[in-house]
Amino acid sequence: MVRRMVVAAAALGVLAGCSEDPAADARGDAGANAVLPAGPAARIDKIAAADLPDAVRAAVLTRIPDMTIVEAERKERDGMVFYDVEGTRADGSEIELDILEEGGQYRVVEVQRDIEWTAAPAEVIAAAGAAPDSFTPERVIESTQNDGTVVFELFAPGKPDEPAAEVNWKDGRAELRRERNAY
Repeated sequence: MVRRMVVAAAALGVLAGCSEDPAADARGDAGANAVLPAGPAARIDKIAAADLPDAVRAAVLTRIPDMTIVEAERKERDGMVFYDVEGTRADGSEIELDILEEGGQYRVVEVQRDIEWTAAPAEVIAAAGAAPDSFTPERVIESTQNDGTVVFELFAPGKPDEPAAEVNWKDGRAELRRERNAY
């Protein structure tokens, strides 16, 4: 494990210091910061798998028919209500779906799984590593959006509550996010 972390840190080429071009930072070019401001607080209620609303369960099983639901949370944040539903697929792999409630209807907005940082595309690692405040993530969530964008949520060491940085990956391009994903 330690060897993998050393290899990952070396592959990242973690940078320190500030960009030499402040105008590039303002434009959002390479050299812009990776770390996002703290997200809005959410009210979170744990829900037993057996107590999930039927419509939420149906949305989950329509997207991932072989999923066994293990646990769930109902979240309220910024006027939105959504459910984080965690479980396993038939092959034993862990998966989480985020389901947004809109006017009494439930829609899966992202499918997530944890990955090793070294398994992320090289362009994603390079985009994250180019920021002056880059870090080697302690946890990485690969979050596939409905439009095909994959958001890599990067958790800073010692900060497990929310991702410190996020990188979009779509059509072979990686880009640091300037705002948190809403879900």
